[in-house]
Amino acid sequence: MRAKRYAWRTEYVHGKKSSCRKAEVFRRVSIHGGGMKVEKIKQNAFVKKVGFNRIVLIFVLLLMYLAFGALTGGSFFGFSRIMNTLNYVYFLGFLSLGVTFVIATGGIDFSIGPVMFCCSLVSGYCLTMYGVPMAPSLVMSILIGVVFGVFNGYLVAYWKVPPFIVSMASMNIAKGIAAVFTKTQSVSWPQSTTADGWYRNFINLNGIPVGLFIFLGISVICAIVLNKTKWGRYILCLGSNEEAVRLSGVNVKKWKMLAYIICGTLVGVASIFFVAAYTTVQPGYGDQYNNEAIAGCVMGGTSMAGGLASISGTVIGVFIISLLQQGILALGFTKEYQYIITGLIVIAAVYSDVSARRRKN
Repeated sequence: MRAKRYAWRTEYVHGKKSSCRKAEVFRRVSIHGGGMKVEKIKQNAFVKKVGFNRIVLIFVLLLMYLAFGALTGGSFFGFSRIMNTLNYVYFLGFLSLGVTFVIATGGIDFSIGPVMFCCSLVSGYCLTMYGVPMAPSLVMSILIGVVFGVFNGYLVAYWKVPPFIVSMASMNIAKGIAAVFTKTQSVSWPQSTTADGWYRNFINLNGIPVGLFIFLGISVICAIVLNKTKWGRYILCLGSNEEAVRLSGVNVKKWKMLAYIICGTLVGVASIFFVAAYTTVQPGYGDQYNNEAIAGCVMGGTSMAGGLASISGTVIGVFIISLLQQGILALGFTKEYQYIITGLIVIAAVYSDVSARRRKN
């Protein structure tokens, strides 16, 4: 009887008798059908602690790994393929961690890939052509990333320029600076057999994936900053309701700019791990890593609308994107196929986020 009264009340408010009844029937079916089972799983103590989304992502990661292994006759399980996947995880992971902070504020940064290449090219050119020692060159890579972070953050936070416009402009500026500084020539960093090749130990030291421990360690630091500190709470609040944060007396400009500075710093770190893995960098590239980094971030549960972010989800998402890249190559397809799949992943992840917000509202 109560359900009937609710249905008639809904019809009266909206004035649409048939559509309201259909909506009510659909709601009942979804609750008593598969939706109820999913909700029951989500209420499990272990699932609530770990996170339903993270468990699904881990399951997808393992399923992909087994599927690629089966399709390649077991060759995908080789040690070299695992190391290649990890090499891709390192630099892409730092890019994704950085852009997670920006997206959490409700912004976006499409310049992270070209800025990473700019950091590697400028510092590498100073190393190889001007004789700058290795350690200062590595520091220079990070500082260039910080400068771009300050530049982007200041324009977005203080000049109120839309993040999309700022990131597109910054992307072109990074490409231009790298091309002009290196005279459009590629830059090759020292090999591991040379005296300056010690920087490659950041990713692999006598077969030990040192880079994995560094990446996971920095990921833990980012998670603490985002979830346990005042910085992170303000960044997330900006994405949820910036006007409410401003009216409460918080300097929203400072905290929004901080998100871009963190992103720039991590992009600089990513440039070091990129050259440590691949040594050679060419001007004019880097765009392809923007979507991959954002895909890993959004797939992990970070909302494109801002206010919701998951560092652990980003880490798992990066592993999925990197595994996908290696799997496609192992199957004999070109990297262009990965671009298609990555684009579809971004669309699916954003649609899922929008749908979840609508259901919640």
